Amino acid sequence: MSDIIQLLPDNVANQIAAGEVVQRPASVVKELLENAVDAKANSIRLIIKDAGRTLIQIIDNGKGMSQTDARLAFERHSTSKIKTADDLYNLHTNGFRGEALASIAAISHVTLRSKQENNELGTKIDIKGGDLTAQEIISTPNGTSIEVKNLFYNIPARRNFLKSNTVETRHIIDAFQRIALTYPNISFSMIHNDSEIFNLKIGNLKQRIIGVFGKKIDEKLIPISEETEILKIDGYVAKANFAKKKRGEQFYFVNDRFIKSHYLNHAVTSAFEELIPHGYHPSYFLYLQVPPNSIDINIHPTKTEIKFDNEKDLYAIIRSTIKHSLGQYNVSPVLDFEKDPNLDTPYNFRNKATSTPKIEVDSNFNPFKNEEKLKYNPKKEIKPSWEALYTDTDNTDGFNSLKNIEVDVENVSQNLFDEAKEQTNYSTFQVHQRYIVSSIKSGIVLIDQNAAHQRILYEEFLEKITIKGIGSQHLLFPKEISLNKSDILILKNIQLDLESAGFQFSITENDIISVSAIPTTISENMLQNIFEKLTYNIKNEVPESSFSQLDSIAKSLAKSTAIKKGRKLNHKEQEEIVNNLFLCKEPNFTPRGKKTFIILTLEELEEKFNF
Repeated sequence: MSDIIQLLPDNVANQIAAGEVVQRPASVVKELLENAVDAKANSIRLIIKDAGRTLIQIIDNGKGMSQTDARLAFERHSTSKIKTADDLYNLHTNGFRGEALASIAAISHVTLRSKQENNELGTKIDIKGGDLTAQEIISTPNGTSIEVKNLFYNIPARRNFLKSNTVETRHIIDAFQRIALTYPNISFSMIHNDSEIFNLKIGNLKQRIIGVFGKKIDEKLIPISEETEILKIDGYVAKANFAKKKRGEQFYFVNDRFIKSHYLNHAVTSAFEELIPHGYHPSYFLYLQVPPNSIDINIHPTKTEIKFDNEKDLYAIIRSTIKHSLGQYNVSPVLDFEKDPNLDTPYNFRNKATSTPKIEVDSNFNPFKNEEKLKYNPKKEIKPSWEALYTDTDNTDGFNSLKNIEVDVENVSQNLFDEAKEQTNYSTFQVHQRYIVSSIKSGIVLIDQNAAHQRILYEEFLEKITIKGIGSQHLLFPKEISLNKSDILILKNIQLDLESAGFQFSITENDIISVSAIPTTISENMLQNIFEKLTYNIKNEVPESSFSQLDSIAKSLAKSTAIKKGRKLNHKEQEEIVNNLFLCKEPNFTPRGKKTFIILTLEELEEKFNF
């Protein structure tokens, strides 16, 4: 029998490795940015076109590579970071596996230019699909420039699985932000389709956070700092009143590496316990320094998940540190049972000098000198009858005068009061302020009030936006909204669609959104929440066409303005939801596919009692 096991060719092996390392254009951006940081660069520039499909270019002023190193860098498992297996548990750099460049080159066209500072000339290498096509000596600036073109050109199936440009750009921005937030001592810039998105100067951590998320975040931040034998923690958390419904600005960095940890995230949320409503999430930027031998970062291909030796201890330290800072900056309530509040000095008198009060006595005062005898007079002063109505209820004369007053009184029908009485024969009723129950011929229908209202509003919004046109109301004073730069980029792309939906706004140089008009169907205080949800939905969906963007806007407006669970509805509101729901074109599901109602037949109910 012939042998059936064989070694894979290098190009096939590299493509398999690329499936783990390079999942989308953002994966290429992450790997190349980390290489630029490891090269000790203090200025890094990212240029992308068409969300990375056409071009991803990283330019840095780092150490550069020699001619030999430039060629070896594209071989599998080639690295300058480790030499033995023990080095995996004492890492101080980002890239160490030596698979990134080989995997990227296997599925794209790569051009590398690199030069070391002590060399007069540099090296240029062209690789196509993992094969070296050209290598030459050129004149180039110090550092490294690497261009990745036509990503996944030889794997069309993988290219077809990419999302829309909006979604892929969002993932690239996420990868860029994570690296930029990790290294505030490096200047970063990002250009997308010849438009500058970020230009971050070298500064401290707080300046970098403000540079990434806008100036409005400055007022939200509370500093965090603590150092123990097993952990040093620095960073910022946002005040409780700025918590959001969506998980967005939540960043953990361990030894200058962005990570995801649901367990440590719970340490933060538990510190905010009873300070933020249920369903809201705090924002935080936490930087942890732990001994390298106490973690394992080689458990996941993307290296965003790591394993801790003492996770429970870290949890306790993080939680207590955040609670201490919240109390220190008067964000969380503090009870002092030994303090007498009556002894508090008012602010206006706190710094004033005390003075002895002066006492003056009139030595000639005689309280008995002008004393007059009080006589009891049972007769009261007779007042006019009209005045007695208001001042003296005991005056019988005034009472008798009321008899002479004639008042025209309409006969009040008993029906007026009958209508005010609550009826008892309603066809609907509410359960736990979440569901509406109504009887039908075959049984009962149980309606989710929030889901049903979403479907109703969605179809109304979509019809008004696309056909009838939705009315706008101009605000007396423009409403300013603050979003991070990536969300503002999304709003710029869909601004025309939002204007057709009734919004009118402009974006200032300081990345502040100034809203001058809103749809007549929403209120001004809902704007921040609507814009945040809208950008979140656009990021995570695939709006390939103008209509799908309008569809996403209609979905977001419907979800933001729909009746929430927990709201008590009167019987008229309940009946309106039931009637309007079954007038919809698709009453069975919400715009995002969740059921709006279920039906329990009489047979099903009968079975519940027969067991």
